[in-house]
Amino acid sequence: MKRQSYKRVEEFGTDFQEKVLYINRCSKVVKGGRKFSFSALVLVGDGRGHVGLGFAKANEVADAIRKATEAARKSVLTFEMEGGTIPHEVTAKSDGSTVFLKPALDGTGIIAGSSVRSVLELCGFRDIVAKSYGSNKNQVRATMLALSSLMNREETLALRKRAV
Repeated sequence: MKRQSYKRVEEFGTDFQEKVLYINRCSKVVKGGRKFSFSALVLVGDGRGHVGLGFAKANEVADAIRKATEAARKSVLTFEMEGGTIPHEVTAKSDGSTVFLKPALDGTGIIAGSSVRSVLELCGFRDIVAKSYGSNKNQVRATMLALSSLMNREETLALRKRAV
């Protein structure tokens, strides 16, 4: 599996959409009462095969979202696309979650659960089928792993010719 390098947002020259997927409130009991902190999971994408994921914690909701957005913009990845779908089936696992992505015919639409659907929409896919198992945060990470392991037809044929 090849690793894709992270690229700066400025290199793409596009406007990114932001989507807050999850906000979690944590509490800690201290001498004076409860102290609350927040964590945020944010996606950024341009709809043209670029998407980034960010996760951050802070004492205020707005600060957590801002930090997660900055982290997402720093971790933008580029994915292989064939028209409005993916080139081949792929399965990925992250902690307890598993995601299976399958290409679909034109006009099918995005058939996926809420968190996986968000990632696929921000990537720019139009026709894809997905099945996911596990929690939201890990489903998003598994989806990102699955998309980063995609290879186009030329790369696959080149690998096969070397193996023969």
